[in-house]
Parts: sequence; C-alpha cells; structure tokens
Amino acid sequence: MTKNYGKIFLILFASGLLASCSATNLLTLSVTEPAPVHLESKGKAAGILNRSLQAPQNEVIDAIDKILSVEGKDFDKDGAHESILGLQNELTKNNRFSSVKIIDDSTLKSVGLSVFPAPLPWETVEKIATENQVDYLFELSFYDTDTKVDYKTATVEKANVLGIKVPVIEHQATVSTLIKNGWRIYDVRNRNILDEQASNNVTTAVGRGINPVKAVEAVLGRKQNVMQLSNTLGADYALKTLPYKIRVSRDYYVKGTSNFEIGKRRAQTGNWDGAAELWKKELTNKDPEIAGRACYNMAIINEINGNLDAAVNWAAKSYSDYGDKLALRYLNVLKNRQYKQQQLESQIQ
Repeated sequence: MTKNYGKIFLILFASGLLASCSATNLLTLSVTEPAPVHLESKGKAAGILNRSLQAPQNEVIDAIDKILSVEGKDFDKDGAHESILGLQNELTKNNRFSSVKIIDDSTLKSVGLSVFPAPLPWETVEKIATENQVDYLFELSFYDTDTKVDYKTATVEKANVLGIKVPVIEHQATVSTLIKNGWRIYDVRNRNILDEQASNNVTTAVGRGINPVKAVEAVLGRKQNVMQLSNTLGADYALKTLPYKIRVSRDYYVKGTSNFEIGKRRAQTGNWDGAAELWKKELTNKDPEIAGRACYNMAIINEINGNLDAAVNWAAKSYSDYGDKLALRYLNVLKNRQYKQQQLESQIQ
C-alpha cells in the first residue's frame, strides 16, 4: 500500500513539474464560423414550400399507416406546419433575410413513405420564385410520424387508506413517436440545390395508473410533445444557413525572458495589449528562439484583435525566419480561418 502511494505521489509531482516547466499557456477565444449551408449575400428573400402532403396514389397506404401508428386526424399535417413555423421564425429573427414567407401551393405533393420526392423542375421553381419575389426556396420535402405503444403491467407497493403498503397491479403505457422529415433548399438565381437533409427524431411519453385508462392517458399528451419537437426541428434546420460561434484554443509562449513571465501575468488578468507591449520588446532579441517566440505571440495578439492578415504574417515570420515549429501548425490554422472568414463575409454583406 505504501509503495502505491509513493508511485501516485511521484506521478502527481512529475505532472505538476511538467506543467510548471511548460513554455506555453493555453487560451480560448470565440470565433465566428460560416454557415454550413452557404447562401450568397445577394439573396435577401426566402420562401417556404410544404410538399409533405401525400400524393393521391399514396393516400391508401398513408391511411393504413395512420391506423397502425395510432395517429389522430391531421396529426402529420399539423406537425409539418409546426416545422415550417419553426423554420420561418428562426430565419426571421436572425435578420439574414429581408422577408421569409410561407408559400401555399396545394398542388405540390410528395410521394410519401418518408422519402425525398424528385426535385421540382427549375421552370416551376422560377415561376414560384417570380410570383412570390423570393431568391431561395426552402422545401419541407416530407414529414411523417410513426407511433408505437408499449403496454405492460407490474406489481408495485402502494399505501392504502390506512397507510399500509399493499401490492397492487400498476398499468404502464409508453408512447414513442418517431418524426421523419426531410428538407431541401433551392438557389433560384444559380439553379442549384444547396442542401438536402433528412432526420429521424423520437419523443416519448409515459403513463402509469392502477387501471389501463389512466395509463393510456400518456397518448393524450403526445401531440403537444410532437408539435413542440417539430417546431424545434424546423428552427434547427434554419440554423444551418446562419453563421455560428465556437470556442477555440490556442497556445502562447510564457517563458524565455522576464518579459514573457510578466506578459503571462498580464494576459491572465485580461490585459492582452499590455502583454503584447512586452512581447514586442523581444522581437529583436539576439537569441533566435526568443525572437521566434515573440513573433509567434504577435500572431496571437493579432488574431485576438481580429487582424488575421497580420497574424498570418507574424506566424509565417516565426517559422520561416526562426524555425518555430509551433508557428507552422498555427500558420495552417490561421490560413483556414482566413478562408472561412472570406466565406463568412460573402454570407453577411
């Protein structure tokens, strides 16, 4: 036992020693990523089409499916509408578009069976876009729900009127609803389908009671759950067309001279510009390792301040002139950020 404690102490001591001797510290910063689905900034108006209604030849199959799935009247229709509302609300509140309108066209049907219908002919897309003055068409290609009920009984103990616990039969009903939906985006100007996405999501309701009727009351609450989830799914799809923020980590040098040591403490208090003043003093250091670290840290401060071009130049100098290997990895990260920044600017101008 004593030997094990000794080993643990040595491991912890070695880990602490390595951390204290590290030449770098870690910082995190927030960066804005371009939208996963690229929409040109020229397009300012969007329309939303609902093609999830069943085509006549598939109505019989859909009717059977509704019976087997314990679905209510207009259940899928209401869920599809909620998804469209969620998409519209999210696109509108983020100010990406000058207008987002729901386009009613009962002639647009899907094949049903939870599969993508064939894309609309471009002549049809352009006609709809011209009539409604939109640049992009978001299409709810299909929407369908399947519901399964799992019913069972179990023996549990419950207190009677005298407070005495007695065994009783408890009825349990678990109602799971699978929501299947698919989205498509048409770029009208460039005659291009920008995205297709299908997803399956499940919402579950559970009911318990001393009789079957009480247990199956879970079914009564499932529609609200499905409508809420459907709205969220529409909103989530809208987010694919919008820039988003993430946290990224960066290493910066904190050792080499007293200026790096003091700069570390300034950075820890949030005074990054004050730290940069000290790093600048080491740019002309005769020791190439120190000068390379100073150049690297200048790249860091420029990225923090949003000047990616200058950051790239400093990182390149750190590697090319002083051979700092960490700078080469950082240079590739910065060039990737430059590329994404160009995408971002094209989306938000």
